[in-house]
Amino acid sequence: MPDSLPPASTQGLDLDYDAFRRLPVSRDPFAHLVIPHFVPQASLAAVVATLPDIPNGGSYPPSALRLKGAAAELVRELEGPRLRDAVAEAFGLDLSDSQTMLTLRGRTREKDGRIHTDSTAKLVTILLYLNPLTEAWAKQEGCLRLLRSPTDLEDYAVEVPPVDGTLLIFPNGPTTWHGHKQFVGRRYAIQLNYMATGAKARHELRRHKMSALLKRFS
Repeated sequence: MPDSLPPASTQGLDLDYDAFRRLPVSRDPFAHLVIPHFVPQASLAAVVATLPDIPNGGSYPPSALRLKGAAAELVRELEGPRLRDAVAEAFGLDLSDSQTMLTLRGRTREKDGRIHTDSTAKLVTILLYLNPLTEAWAKQEGCLRLLRSPTDLEDYAVEVPPVDGTLLIFPNGPTTWHGHKQFVGRRYAIQLNYMATGAKARHELRRHKMSALLKRFS
C-alpha cells in the first residue's frame, strides 16, 4: 500500500497525460517511453518549491520525508490509478494486482549509476526527474543511458537528461541494462515500481516499509 500522505489539495497538478498517450513505445534498445515535461513547468515549480532537502545519498520512502504540498500531491498522483492505467495500456500489461513501491532520491554518490538491470521483483520501473537544466546535464554527467550491453556505458541507444519533469518508463527484463556517468551532487528523482506478486517482491516491500520506519526516526 502507498505510504501515508496528507490529504489531497483541491487544486490538483497538471500532468501531461495527453503527451503520454500520443507517444509510441520505443523499442531500441528495449521497450520504453520518454515523456519530456510530463510535469509541466508551472506544476514542476510548485513541486520543487515543496521538495525536502535530502542531504544524503540513497533512496527515501515518502513517509520518511514527511512530504507536504505539491510534492505530496505528486507522489499521490503517481501511485494512483490514472498513471497505472496509462502504463498498462501503453505496454500491454496487466498491473491490476501490482502493489507500488515509491522512493525519492536527492543526491547521487560516486558509486551510483553503475550498469545494472532492476530486480525481477519489479515489473515496471518509472523514473521522474525534477532537476533544472544545468551545465552538468549538458555535459552528460548523471544522464541516464539505456544500454545495448552490460559492459559498455558508451553503447547506448537513448540518453535521458534528469531534468524538467521528464518521465521515463520501461518494463524490466534480463537485458534492460541502464546506468549513467559518475555524478556527485544534487539530483532529484522519484522512482516508482509496479511490483510482482512473488516472495521476492513481498520481501522487497517489507524491506521498503522497514526502511521508511527507520529513516523517519533517525
